Amino acid sequence: MRAGAVTAAATLMMLMSSPAMALVRDDGDDPGTGLSVGQTLGLFVALPIVAFAVIAGLCMIPGSKKK
Repeated sequence: MRAGAVTAAATLMMLMSSPAMALVRDDGDDPGTGLSVGQTLGLFVALPIVAFAVIAGLCMIPGSKKK
């Protein structure tokens, strides 16, 4: 019962909050240019895969030297 009440209250708070303040720019706000498709894929897809491969490779080095 308590979990349902908390979930309902959280849902109502999310529905009642308005994203209208995001449309107002602050003084000194300079967002710059957007990313291209290639830059986006490189940053959010390729870079994490490369980082995972490097970390996994570094973790496997000690185990391969024992044999």
